[in-house]
Amino acid sequence: MLTHLSLRLRIFLFFCLLALGAIAVSLGSLWLSYQRAATPALLDPFVFAGLMGTFAILGLCAGIWLLFDENVAKPIEVLAAEMRLRAHGGVSRGIDAKTARYLGDLAPAAAGLAGQLGDSTLLTARNIAEETARLEADKRQLTTLLSELPVATVMLGSDHHIVLYDAQAADVLAQIAHPRLNASMFDYLDRVALQAAYEQMNKTGKEVQAQVCGRDEVQSYSVSLKPLGQGEGYVLIFDAAVARIAPDAARPLIYDFALLERPLLDIADRPLKDLCFAVFDTETTGLLPHKDEIVQIGAVRVLNGRMIEGEQFDTLVDPQRPIPEASTRVHGVSNAMVQGAPVITKAAAQFHLFAKDAVIVAHNAPFDMAFLRRHAKATGVKWDHPILDTVLLSAVLFGSSVPHTLDALCERLDITIPPALRHTALGDAHATANALVQMIPMLQARGFDSLAQVIEQTRRHGRLLEDLNPVDNHGGTWQAGQKT
Repeated sequence: MLTHLSLRLRIFLFFCLLALGAIAVSLGSLWLSYQRAATPALLDPFVFAGLMGTFAILGLCAGIWLLFDENVAKPIEVLAAEMRLRAHGGVSRGIDAKTARYLGDLAPAAAGLAGQLGDSTLLTARNIAEETARLEADKRQLTTLLSELPVATVMLGSDHHIVLYDAQAADVLAQIAHPRLNASMFDYLDRVALQAAYEQMNKTGKEVQAQVCGRDEVQSYSVSLKPLGQGEGYVLIFDAAVARIAPDAARPLIYDFALLERPLLDIADRPLKDLCFAVFDTETTGLLPHKDEIVQIGAVRVLNGRMIEGEQFDTLVDPQRPIPEASTRVHGVSNAMVQGAPVITKAAAQFHLFAKDAVIVAHNAPFDMAFLRRHAKATGVKWDHPILDTVLLSAVLFGSSVPHTLDALCERLDITIPPALRHTALGDAHATANALVQMIPMLQARGFDSLAQVIEQTRRHGRLLEDLNPVDNHGGTWQAGQKT
């Protein structure tokens, strides 16, 4: 009964019911006593006694509830979150038993269990690390080999979404837009020509040569399409002439073969770990979204529960106005640094493409999104992505009573932000993405498996921050009808 409500709210309702019951019994007793007295002149004293008794009961119940909430309900909530951190969030530090010192032996027992779990996890991690080290060595050798071949290779699923690309392909794709896993190849190459070549490949079952224009219609590419198997996707190889750029050590072979097996589901119903997230942050000239301007945008991508190294967006933005010295002291972006940088309309359009078909994530999203949406019309884009806010996710997991700043969240999750990267757009985006990766399994452990379920939970903490996802006609959670 009422299990969908938080523990603290249920306890509050229990004390409300207790107070109402006590008031009802008290007033009933006074009414019966007045009836038996059969003396109308005693009505005023009885009414006064009833009012005094009502206020006394309310005060007593409120006082006991406050003590109970502070020393029992809140510590239980904190203790549960701390245990979940260790079970699913990758945190190994010990539990502070003082947090729940009035809960008898519960806190020491939880601390002991967390310690054993940590020791067991450490032993398992060591065994896994040994095997992983060997696999990583093999992977590095394969990556080096493929990256040195003068061929730009992209593997795609049957839905034309990118599953793998090498360093040379990253250089080719970057001429059009940021390379990214799970992106549609139609974001880079002409749909009609590529679709025609794909259909010919499927029809013949053999390799197909084609001439395909870039989506920007600036360049033309000679490509080969090689089938992986009927309905299993294909490999697209650019002509060696376009792979002239030397491999970039920061962009190794990037892949996620799980994308080949993903079911076609509505984005709202997909498991959280299977979703693609674009985690971003901005630095601005000030704190007023209706008048200040963005000076830097940084973003990273999280896919299948992990951050994709090498897929990041980082740009300075010319605010076309002076940057106050006070703001420069915070984020380090000066007027000289933004000279020649793209203006917000161009930078926002590039970020919009980087975040295409992804869930946008930010810490205090209403602030950052307000800047982007203010320029949406001039940019020529529509910010209709589903949005998650790590402030609200933190409230869902750890309760509303604890701090939810980025520093507090990272400290809670044992995430270290290098001082040089704090208050830089890309540095804060990395920290937010790391927090998201750790919170996804914790959310799923709570039974919140899909995007729709998580958004429903974050809306319950709307007093902290506004939820930016539109509500459907039935008052439900965000639904886009998108397949991803």
